[in-house]
Amino acid sequence: MQRLNEDLLTADQVAQELDTTRRTVDRWHSRRIGPPRIKIGRKVYYRRDAVREWLLRLEQRGEAA
Repeated sequence: MQRLNEDLLTADQVAQELDTTRRTVDRWHSRRIGPPRIKIGRKVYYRRDAVREWLLRLEQRGEAA
């Protein structure tokens, strides 16, 4: 049985996957240039697919975060 949160990443996990810092991920959010996130209570999550889609959009536009 698949868990509902199986495809969710924490901000720390996103930072690790993208070889950057948590502070950078938070800065992307505050500047509204980062991947979309989900807030459940006080916890923040990122859908793995949403992060991939965000990276693809950056690649297609030739931009950097």
